[in-house]
Amino acid sequence: MDAVIFATGYRANLDFLRGTGALDRQGEPVQRLGVSRTVSGLYFVGLSGQRALASATLRGAGQDAAVVVRHLVR
Repeated sequence: MDAVIFATGYRANLDFLRGTGALDRQGEPVQRLGVSRTVSGLYFVGLSGQRALASATLRGAGQDAAVVVRHLVR
């Protein structure tokens, strides 16, 4: 399995995904619970409001990562 982990820092900066179909017109990821709805094999962790109010915090990102990993294992 190949993987790329890209950390953008304290604020999401997903401009590098423009033109891939992964973002909506406002530049927000088209995703549900961290799984891209438009690009197969693309996942997100740590987005504001991804799964819970705490998703963009260290505490919430860990729980969101667990959801993404469960999806990958399937």
